[in-house]
Order: sequence, then C-alpha cells, then structure tokens
Amino acid sequence: MVRIMAKAARNSVNAVALAATVVSIPTMAQTSGSFSSRRVVISIPDRKLAVLEDDVVTATFPVAVGAAVNPSPTGRFRIVSRVSNPAYYHPGVMIPSGKNNPVGTRWLGLSLKGYGIHGTNAPSSIGRAASHGCIRLRNRDIERLFAMLQIGDRVEIHGEHDGQTVRLFGPAPTPGDRAVAEARTDAQAGGTSQDGLEQ
Repeated sequence: MVRIMAKAARNSVNAVALAATVVSIPTMAQTSGSFSSRRVVISIPDRKLAVLEDDVVTATFPVAVGAAVNPSPTGRFRIVSRVSNPAYYHPGVMIPSGKNNPVGTRWLGLSLKGYGIHGTNAPSSIGRAASHGCIRLRNRDIERLFAMLQIGDRVEIHGEHDGQTVRLFGPAPTPGDRAVAEARTDAQAGGTSQDGLEQ
C-alpha cells in the first residue's frame, strides 16, 4: 500500500484524500466476525456441531472428529478461510475437487493452521472418531453450513462434556449408544468404506 500511495502522491494532488479513502476501507476479515453473534459449537464426545445465532440453535449436524492417533484440537478458534470445491494437498499428493477429494465440496479453515471443517468422500465416517484432526460433515451438510458462516465467525471445540454441550446436545452418550449410532451410520451409508486421505 505504501508503494501505491507513493505513486499516487507523484501523480495527483489528491493523494491525501486517496490515502484516507484507502485506509478507511476495512477488510472482510476485520468486519465479518467483529459484529457477528454467530458461533459454532462442536462436541467431540457427542460428534455433533451446532450453529448458534444470539445463543439460539439454528442448525445441528452430525460430524466425524479426529481419531485417537490424530485427535481434533480443542479450544476457541475463528474461521479464516472459505473455499468451494477445494483441491486436497498433502506432501507428494494433489487431488483436484471432485468425488475422490477427501475434503469434499467445501473447506472452512480454522485459525489453527492445517485444521478445518469440511466435507468428505467417506460419508460412513460421520459419527466416528475417524479424521486426522479436522471436523468432517457429509457434503450436503457442509454445503448448508458453508452458506451460514462467514470469515471471522467463532468456533468452539469442546473435548469433554460441560454445561454448554449438555444444553445443546443432551447427556453424554454411553459406549452402547455410540455402537448403535455407528451401526446406523454404516447401514445408512450402505456399508463401510475405506477412509480417504485427509489433513
């Protein structure tokens, strides 16, 4: 921006007005989340995601979370990027957007580098601890979620049950509940499938 303003100063007597105009225009990242009362709450034990607007739940989705060897991070984050039909990159591998892409049809990047909320090419993984740390949704669900969220929106990932997750998702699931839910997921998906690559 300094080079742009310096060039404008050489070419125009209105450089000060131009500089004031340029400086006063906020970026998308500065404005999107600063006035928003929208947030996402993810419960790792429940394997669910809720979207809240003014503390009212507007949508919930089942998710896959990080496997034991690559757990999902916990804490408070922001959405820093939004990508439709993303390509998948892993050292030595690039998979273009399409049905074989392990991150599905949408990517919502979190403020923790390398982690995001995304779709999947393995819908039978939803409801399980199956990812490399990211939060996965079915492609139809991530497309709906993507339309609801903006850069700057808050994301809270809870690793344990607390008052908020119980209020949003109910009591903690038992191991038997989880087995039944995974069996339902397998039946809905038409059987199990190999999990694709994912970062």
